Amino acid sequence: MEPLTTVGLVLLVLILVFALVTLFKTMYTVRTYTAGVVERFGKFNRIAQPGLHFLVPWCETVRFMDLQIRQADVNVETKSKDNVFVTIPVSVQYQVLPDKVFEAYYKLSFPQKQIESYVFNSILGHVPTLTLDEAFEQQAQISAAVKRELDVVMSEFGYNILKALVTDIVPDAKVKAAMNDINAAQREQTAAQARGEAEKILKVKQAEAEAQSKALQGEGVAKQRQAIIQGLQASVEQFKTAVEGSTARDVMAMVLLTQYFDTLRDIGTAGKSNTILLPNQPGTVNDLMTQIMAGFEGTKAS
Repeated sequence: MEPLTTVGLVLLVLILVFALVTLFKTMYTVRTYTAGVVERFGKFNRIAQPGLHFLVPWCETVRFMDLQIRQADVNVETKSKDNVFVTIPVSVQYQVLPDKVFEAYYKLSFPQKQIESYVFNSILGHVPTLTLDEAFEQQAQISAAVKRELDVVMSEFGYNILKALVTDIVPDAKVKAAMNDINAAQREQTAAQARGEAEKILKVKQAEAEAQSKALQGEGVAKQRQAIIQGLQASVEQFKTAVEGSTARDVMAMVLLTQYFDTLRDIGTAGKSNTILLPNQPGTVNDLMTQIMAGFEGTKAS
């Protein structure tokens, strides 16, 4: 009886192990933002939502589909309308539609590769029709066009395209250096024009200031001469009143004599004056006055 008992125990243990394995194989959980694809004998049966589920033992299997947002980075090399080769990095953010898990799981074997192919097709259909400058200016429009075309195609396969970002447009290094040189030359031209305008304004202002200064100087000289004439007139009147029989000519002779000696004194007392030869005869002042009066009379006659 002992051998039979041992065999029974072994069979019992095997049955328990089989039961435990079967139990564990029938229980499974689906995580949040994940869908379970259940197959029965290799054929699609159902979609399992997040939570605890059970399988038909030894008949069904489950595989999981990630519903989180994923990103595919694609670098597309193409040529612009003005024959400039550029590299365009595109970042595509996509996600499996919860109601189209079947299409996403079974219709596409390598979804990221298919997305890259459609991105290449879309970029090559748009950028060659644009010049390099237009491509830079229409970067947002290129992104929108790529997203729109991907949406149409990928929605059939159960994928939602959230964003298709054209992150940069990278021309050839030589073209980039030439563009920088052109930009620098344009900026230098603008700066030169600004400097020229500033110098022009400065010169105009200086000319206006100089004209105003000359005008003020002229007004000052005129006022000075007017004051001298008024002073001489008052002096002549006072001298004629004080000295009976004196004439205006006598007063002018005295004034000129005084100015003549004052000039000689100033020249003599100046520390760094040059040598000046002046006539020094008794009739010098009289001759000088005669010449000045003749000049006045000539001016009045003209």
